[in-house]
Amino acid sequence: MDLSRRTLLAGGLAAVLGGTVVACSSGMDTGSTKKNATGNLALWCWPGGLGKSVLDDTIAHFPDQHIKYSEVGGDFKQKLLTTFSGGTSIPDITGIKGEDIASLLPQASRFVDLKTIGADDAFLGQYLEWKVKQATTLDGKVLGIPIDIGPTALFYRADVFTAGGLPSDPAVVGEQMKTWDDFLQAGVELKAKNPKAFIVADAVDMYGTIVNQGTARYIDKDNKFIGDQDHIRKAWDTAVKAITLKVDGKTLGGSNDWNAGLDQGTVPTVVGAAWVALDIKSAAKTSVGKWRVAPTPGGPANFGGSFLAITKNAPDPKAAFEVIKYMLSPDNEAKAFADAQIFPATPAAYDKPQLKAADPFFGGQVPIDVFGPAAKDIPIAYEAPLDAAIAVPFTDALKLVQVGKKTSDAAWAEAVEKAKQIGKRQGVQ
Repeated sequence: MDLSRRTLLAGGLAAVLGGTVVACSSGMDTGSTKKNATGNLALWCWPGGLGKSVLDDTIAHFPDQHIKYSEVGGDFKQKLLTTFSGGTSIPDITGIKGEDIASLLPQASRFVDLKTIGADDAFLGQYLEWKVKQATTLDGKVLGIPIDIGPTALFYRADVFTAGGLPSDPAVVGEQMKTWDDFLQAGVELKAKNPKAFIVADAVDMYGTIVNQGTARYIDKDNKFIGDQDHIRKAWDTAVKAITLKVDGKTLGGSNDWNAGLDQGTVPTVVGAAWVALDIKSAAKTSVGKWRVAPTPGGPANFGGSFLAITKNAPDPKAAFEVIKYMLSPDNEAKAFADAQIFPATPAAYDKPQLKAADPFFGGQVPIDVFGPAAKDIPIAYEAPLDAAIAVPFTDALKLVQVGKKTSDAAWAEAVEKAKQIGKRQGVQ
């Protein structure tokens, strides 16, 4: 897990993270495949990407591998690609962020197909199928084992809901706000009693969540642009409805206003991934115990989640795979959750004590009771390597609607045209 993904939830890439099957490609320059020296296993990840106790335990568990861990800050993907291009100091095992996996699969020949070194169906079956498919090329190569995932839920202030005449019990909230239309209508009712409370923190974030709830995105498996079709337009129109009903707080996730609004009740809900709980807890210092968790309106979605992969430079891929198997076992994924809310990609971890504990911040609720079922039901959708770039015009245009600079139809037409141009330049049909 990488908590800096907060910026993605507020920006143009928010719409492109999710449970996906991604493309493969061959023929791309893969640079050097010169093997690293034996005797030392180099492991790269970003700050917060691995649980500290699990990492320390793994290093101690494999003394013969002499694991050297490097915590790489900044633009992790770019630093990894630069290292690949340079041909030296390439890690044996590397993390890959969920938002980067689609764009790295065209470079599959830089990585070991884990199915060739022991990642059989029985092993892969420990992990959520949709997440494994994120790291699987169309010709069946598996390049990464999931570290974590980001299933979404509705975080909300029970006290604000009660005062606004809305239900506050998570089961009732989940039932009565099952659809986005139900949720927005609840927002109208809430605002009538509490004009300062906006049930939608940011309509642009909401749009990204709705896209992630679907089974199709902006480009199909035949490399054809489908961003102008009904599944995207419906997500767009629902977000616009939040704006026109004036239940959109237009509050950028992670901003000072967002942080203050969580504690003051003017941002009484957040639809976000499990790891967003840390952000909410950090901001909401005086509303401890007043928060609850319910299923996401419209169904589950995913934001973020990452992988461990083995590069072709590893001198002993099988030994490296043993390290990954140990580090990402259900027991260790549960420990990583206890370390830093790194949400497991192994359902067997959901019954571990670390995840079954009641959370005082959420009024004694057990959040896994919501996140566990959501994690298992996240839809599989194809994500092309260019998907992220093509999504940006849509979120940029929606921001113009949000601030009243364009009508919905004009902004939509502009977004579609710009997205098509981006795709055409890169060979999308």
